Amino acid sequence: MAKIGDIVRFLNSVGGGRVVRIEGNLAHVEDNDGFEIPVLLKECVVVDSNPVQEHHQNSNSKRGTTQQSPAVAIAADSNTKIDSEEDVTETESGDTINLVLGYEPQELKLLNTTAFDTYLVNDSNYYMYFCYMTRDDSDSGWTTRYAGIVEPNIQVRIDTVTNDMLAHIDHIAIQYIAFKQDKEYTLKNPALVEYSFDATRFFKLHCFHENPYFDIPVIAYDIVKNDRPMKQHTVDSNKLEKALRQKKNIDRKPVVKRSLKKADKRNGDVIEVDLHINELIDNTNGLSSADMLNLQIDEFRRVMDENLKHQGQKIIFIHGKGEGVLRNAIMKELNHRYKGHQVQDASFREYGYGATQVTI
Repeated sequence: MAKIGDIVRFLNSVGGGRVVRIEGNLAHVEDNDGFEIPVLLKECVVVDSNPVQEHHQNSNSKRGTTQQSPAVAIAADSNTKIDSEEDVTETESGDTINLVLGYEPQELKLLNTTAFDTYLVNDSNYYMYFCYMTRDDSDSGWTTRYAGIVEPNIQVRIDTVTNDMLAHIDHIAIQYIAFKQDKEYTLKNPALVEYSFDATRFFKLHCFHENPYFDIPVIAYDIVKNDRPMKQHTVDSNKLEKALRQKKNIDRKPVVKRSLKKADKRNGDVIEVDLHINELIDNTNGLSSADMLNLQIDEFRRVMDENLKHQGQKIIFIHGKGEGVLRNAIMKELNHRYKGHQVQDASFREYGYGATQVTI
């Protein structure tokens, strides 16, 4: 946080100067021409603190510590100049690399609308040249969202993810090279770490957990833990579906609660499909939220596939209001897998805000 006397630059605009006074959440910054510019404190990036000793003390107390590692401060940006090694304070355990990717909600109590700041935590004595990438399942390749250098024992904000962007991220990846400057060091192998990205977790408060590097609960991914790049256990969805069906046959418990006639209830020329999970299965014991969402999307796809040839057919998918996870998943299907159909909210008088109408 900027203080009076600090030299700052503006995060989202050109310019900067010295902080001359602070009023509430506003910093008044004097530029080179002597003009005072009011700027939000969170939009000010400290370039040089006053006094220097206070800067080093504060940089060692920002955002939590662990017993083995130093505190982690926030880096200015990807173009931060690499200081000489004399300016880098190394720690006893810092030659063991720990990298963490964390998603911090800007408003923890407003998960349905808030944006999420993405941070990379470098808990080590090494500089990291890294690239952060994302990919949508419908894309043919990856998109670079940030590339740069993060200094030793630093936390850098590398991206801000809005609510709308979550639906277009299915995979994340970090590629990195570790090095030190102007001194001998133990060589670390470069690596690429990839994770599947479950956007539905970002709408559930219980998915956010306390983390030693953050002041509030976050969703965190370990990139490197004690020098070991993390490898995600991949799951073959086809094998998983086959195993689930075999288990159901062994248990001899029918999963589908209703017949196909009930699944597609006709109201005149309109097909009504209730996607509430208790309308699809008898028992949800042993099923995670992701399993239930997959069953609901499978039913949505079945109905869509059966009616693709019926031009002009209207289908009402009843998904409920809830947290909007199922509706967002349906909209993603309509934007990618089933493009070109007319989509609108169903009649509020009949269905409230909990249904979507699709016209083939």
